[in-house]
Amino acid sequence: MTKESEPQPAQQTRRWAMRRLLRMSCGVFSAVLLSACASAVPPSRLGDYLSSEHRAGDETLTQIEQRPLKAGLVLVSDTAEPEAAPNLPDEALVRLGETIKQDVARAIPVTITEVLPADQIRPQPNGDWSQFAELGRQRGLDYLVVVVLSSTEQEYPVTVFLGWTTHAQPGLRRDNWSLLEFALLDLKNNVSLMQAEGRGWATLDRPTAPGVNQWYPVVYLRPQDPERRIWPPTYEGAPNTLRVVSFDQAEKRLALKLQNSYVGQLQAAAGKPTS
Repeated sequence: MTKESEPQPAQQTRRWAMRRLLRMSCGVFSAVLLSACASAVPPSRLGDYLSSEHRAGDETLTQIEQRPLKAGLVLVSDTAEPEAAPNLPDEALVRLGETIKQDVARAIPVTITEVLPADQIRPQPNGDWSQFAELGRQRGLDYLVVVVLSSTEQEYPVTVFLGWTTHAQPGLRRDNWSLLEFALLDLKNNVSLMQAEGRGWATLDRPTAPGVNQWYPVVYLRPQDPERRIWPPTYEGAPNTLRVVSFDQAEKRLALKLQNSYVGQLQAAAGKPTS
């Protein structure tokens, strides 16, 4: 039987399979592209607050006898980059701080005793960190955990679908890339005991026309979990929900990196011969 004489259902099946394969290929390509972008966006901001000259050796934390270290937490929300997204809402920033406190204690031998105000913290020439030393002195703290938050967003037109498969409609997609940069400071010895980062990303889809709030706006965890949908509580607050979700992903990756880094330090220390 020639291709032209195939039964109509068979031709429809072939076309459906080709469309499905094309969608899957595009999805894989988009995931790879998004992952590549996420590795460099937003750019690191930690060096504008803390000079790398004060960084200690990789195993310094395992050599400190005090367990656990008691430290204050400074959350620095950085929006200095031209394409930076707005700050997290205050309530969301407080919740993020509480999550960081809990996960840091689980990952490394550090107990965060209080969250310190970061209103006066600014980028400094050559990463001079005297502002952190002064903040620790005022609070009577020998150690500080500094976490710099930054994120970048872009929005562009897309086609959205009502009912997920039919009734195409013009809409907008907003991508958010977030970054949490962590540093544990020993203020007595003027060194950074540990540094790590966690990156996250999410997308927000919404139609340009009102009246379809049954499906939109919706936040996706692309590309890591593209089928999961998170509905913002309000249309107006959807961009804030996007940022909260993205930073939540970044925090989870940061906690995992801290844990893996400390376990690696312990293993390296255990493998060293005693003198």
